[in-house]
Amino acid sequence: MAASTHTVTNQVPPLVGYDVFNADRALTEGVERHSAPALLDVTRAELTALGRAAGSAEVQEWGALANENPPKLRTHDRYGNRIDEVDFHPAWHRLLGRSVEVGLTDAWGRPGGHLRRAAGFFVWTQVEAGNGCPVSMTHAAVPALRTDPAPAAEWEPRLTSHRYEPGLRPAGEKAGALFGMGMTEKQGGSDVRANTTRAVPLDAGEEYLLTGHKWFCSAPMCDGFLVLAQAPGGLTCFLVPRVLADGTRNVFRVQRLKDKLGNRSNASAEVEFDGTWARRVGEEGRGVRTIIEMVAATRLDCVLGSAALMRQSVAQAVHHTTYRRAFGGELIDKPLMRNVLADLALESEAATTLALRLASAYDTVQDGGDGADRERAFLRLAVPAAKYWVTKRCTPLVAEALECLGGNGYVEESGMPRLLRESPLNSIWEGSGNVQALDVLRALQREPEALNAVLQEVGEARGADHRLDGAIKGLLTELADLSGIEARARRLVERLALVLQGSLLVRWAPPEVADAFCASRLGGDWGTAFGTLPPTLDLASVVDRARPVG
Repeated sequence: MAASTHTVTNQVPPLVGYDVFNADRALTEGVERHSAPALLDVTRAELTALGRAAGSAEVQEWGALANENPPKLRTHDRYGNRIDEVDFHPAWHRLLGRSVEVGLTDAWGRPGGHLRRAAGFFVWTQVEAGNGCPVSMTHAAVPALRTDPAPAAEWEPRLTSHRYEPGLRPAGEKAGALFGMGMTEKQGGSDVRANTTRAVPLDAGEEYLLTGHKWFCSAPMCDGFLVLAQAPGGLTCFLVPRVLADGTRNVFRVQRLKDKLGNRSNASAEVEFDGTWARRVGEEGRGVRTIIEMVAATRLDCVLGSAALMRQSVAQAVHHTTYRRAFGGELIDKPLMRNVLADLALESEAATTLALRLASAYDTVQDGGDGADRERAFLRLAVPAAKYWVTKRCTPLVAEALECLGGNGYVEESGMPRLLRESPLNSIWEGSGNVQALDVLRALQREPEALNAVLQEVGEARGADHRLDGAIKGLLTELADLSGIEARARRLVERLALVLQGSLLVRWAPPEVADAFCASRLGGDWGTAFGTLPPTLDLASVVDRARPVG
């Protein structure tokens, strides 16, 4: 019914019914750049199908429903039996099921698998980020399991399956399985060597009983978990199934679900082990070394997840200002708004370009051919640096993009508050900023080949932009003086990440994007908030490139 007091005008249509993949030029160009020519057509086809689904009204409604109806814990059944189950809204299962069906847990065994999966993860995260948690951990569990041939042979086919089978029953009876992880404890946090969970060996050699707790255990309805516990030989990695092979449920007591800022569709739990059956993965006392590849893979997903949130935020801001009129014209054409949008677009494209470069390095390492050693060394330093910087930039970008929508952006129906609540997560998950910065220092001190690989990558763009050359020189000066290095670690990692992003954009992005990035992020012609780019730059072209059309 029409309002009797006024006519509704100048309201922006929802950003719906579009192809999330093909509407993103930085993403599509990155996929084309890094894909093997023989795989490009099939990769484009699968990502286009996923992109159209992600942009559809139906799937966007799934994301909203999954967040509006968070999971519920049922510790006991109606008869008083302990069951420790978590119920999810049907929309959650639809989202997670589609993630598995399109191969977002299957990167390690198919050609170009890491790039294809990374781009798909990037697209699907823009619908709903919470289901990415079990997807990420399932994907990342594979390299940890491969340190021990027996559990790898048993579990890897289930984890890389494209079949989603929810429900608690023996994993051997399911066509596909999901994995979670439990490392953090109350007294230790990121200091996992302070863990107190005890592992007592049984006579069967690799079998143990665990007693203890985990302060954060994500996705407690998964089929199995990698956890750390103190065995007689020291901190060790274990595989804990939810249901044992004979059909009985393992002791996995879900004490409560976390009431989180964001990521509300996903269940994060506190769990207790009390005589919980577990199988050792790897050698006793080498738990951190066993699980480190899982950590590295999930850190890359933190980069991808933050880059995806940034892209969706920019897409919403550009879309809104395209249709919204203010002060006598379209908002997007106002010089100051254009400056803000261009600045946001630069940050988003730099994050996307770096994330895809990391994914392509994983494919080279996986293939094991020429360049594999260099790419492995490159990842050792580039992943924690990217994880530090990209995830740190996510929250201020999302907040600024929300402001572009004005009061409408502050209202839940816009979707922007959900993006904002989600935005700090990836900076915390798998090690907060200080943990990443210290890991970069560790790599610099112990693995000189990692720095050489990053400098070689950056050197590919040397001489193309004087501001980039100056930033490289400044980075080398920073690295030459190691006095008080820990207190300067964040500054160092920031410079490293910016130089890496700048070098990639100079090589691959359009000139107007590379010029604006180097002028602001590397040349110092920039303020302390978004929207402070030099007005002499070609900002209109930068904004036009970020439009969500296609």
